[in-house]
Amino acid sequence: MRILDLTETTKNDILNSLLKRSPNNYQEFEERVHAIVDDVRTRKDAAVFSYTKQFDGVDIDASNVRVTEEEIAEAYEKADPALLAVIRKALANIRKYHEKQRQNSWLTCEEGIILGQKVTPLASAGVYVPGGKAAYPSSLLMNVIPAKTAGVPRIVLCTPPGKDGKVAPSTLVAAKEAGVDEIYKAGGAQAVAAMAFGTESIPKVDKICGPGNIYVALAKKAVFGYVGIDSIAGPSEILVLADETANPRYVAADLLSQAEHDEMASAILITTSRTLAEEAAKEAERFTELLSRKEIIQKSLDNYGYILVAENMDDALDAVNEIASEHLEIMTKDPFEIMTRVKNAGAIFLGEHSSEPLGDYFAGPNHVLPTNGTAKFFSPLGVEDFIKRSSLISYSRDALREVYPDIASFAECEHLTAHANSVRVRFEE
Repeated sequence: MRILDLTETTKNDILNSLLKRSPNNYQEFEERVHAIVDDVRTRKDAAVFSYTKQFDGVDIDASNVRVTEEEIAEAYEKADPALLAVIRKALANIRKYHEKQRQNSWLTCEEGIILGQKVTPLASAGVYVPGGKAAYPSSLLMNVIPAKTAGVPRIVLCTPPGKDGKVAPSTLVAAKEAGVDEIYKAGGAQAVAAMAFGTESIPKVDKICGPGNIYVALAKKAVFGYVGIDSIAGPSEILVLADETANPRYVAADLLSQAEHDEMASAILITTSRTLAEEAAKEAERFTELLSRKEIIQKSLDNYGYILVAENMDDALDAVNEIASEHLEIMTKDPFEIMTRVKNAGAIFLGEHSSEPLGDYFAGPNHVLPTNGTAKFFSPLGVEDFIKRSSLISYSRDALREVYPDIASFAECEHLTAHANSVRVRFEE
């Protein structure tokens, strides 16, 4: 990994480099994605089945696109019992954390005026989970549990089938345990379009969430407005903020845990200790040679891996807040004090034993996080993403009498005389 002095120039160069990974810069794929989305909107099932044959090499039709209870029972027989036990433990942790995010309706009543807020869960949510070559039950739990906790009554899952035409057992058991209502064998942009517009077999939903490749991300962007979406996620990223007390082996191991995601993943260390920087770089090099995805890790580190040495913690924190990383680990003498000075981060991991995979799989907070600097204005996926808030307003005649001249005056200031008339008409002699 490259070791650089943290200066305004290096900080800006890195920010510009990271922003190039944003899905907003993938215009060359958008035309193809829009063609798929429009085709599914027009031809519905026929288009979904055609793309499934083309991209996944599987024949799917109306008779087998939906996963049956028999397939789920078969998945339980094939699933590793130890993994199932872990899924149940993780599910319990995720549910417990998200239950604290629930919001309640409320009212205030005072002198003829009733104001409030009505909280209503979405009627349906669609969750996309990647599949085919690999299974991601952790992503399924992180997307489904907040929706269930919010009270969404219908949750639809789309995931691509493997070459055998089936969904991975770990995905199916996780879906069943989490409470998914319907599961469909469809992937890619065509699955997103199917959930956005509905087909003969796959129902339309109100909001679509879940990770995927660039085609999935751009499809979500294309259907936004017809349905809600969680976000348009970019490649994974981690930033470790450390001082001289940090363990360089821990730092290196955690940086590589994100670098292995893909070649565009970003791993950055910002430290006030040059000694730690040099030792962490050596450990990262040693670990990389031992890990199964070393080619991906190496390309990630070559393209988007940085070690920045800051003169002091103030400069380091300024850079942390500018980069606004998806995952931030704080490995310093007093991580909780440092945490109070962090303004922008998706998830913050405090202390040397709070490694990033803890958040990916088990602790409970959501691992669907803002990327590419969007932590400056976005938050992790949560229960609030699956509810609607309606304002409640009720005035008595006496209460309105007190304020209607003010309302009429305000409306006339904006030349909206019908607005003014709407309140005046109630007090005509």
